[in-house]
Amino acid sequence: MKREKCQLCLKMPLSKDEIAINKKLIDPSTKTYFCLNCLADYLDCSVDDLEDKIEEFKNEGCTFFK
Repeated sequence: MKREKCQLCLKMPLSKDEIAINKKLIDPSTKTYFCLNCLADYLDCSVDDLEDKIEEFKNEGCTFFK
């Protein structure tokens, strides 16, 4: 498995959930990703908001989070 890094802060490796939330909220075909902190800044929300959405998408059975 390729080890992805945040395109802004270069945190590495990103978790499966971090990659999945980028695909879900930004673009399913994206090849560049943000860590949760940078994604929260980019979307003007909190990391807690993103973590809540990740759990919500998992509970809904979203295939990005499998």
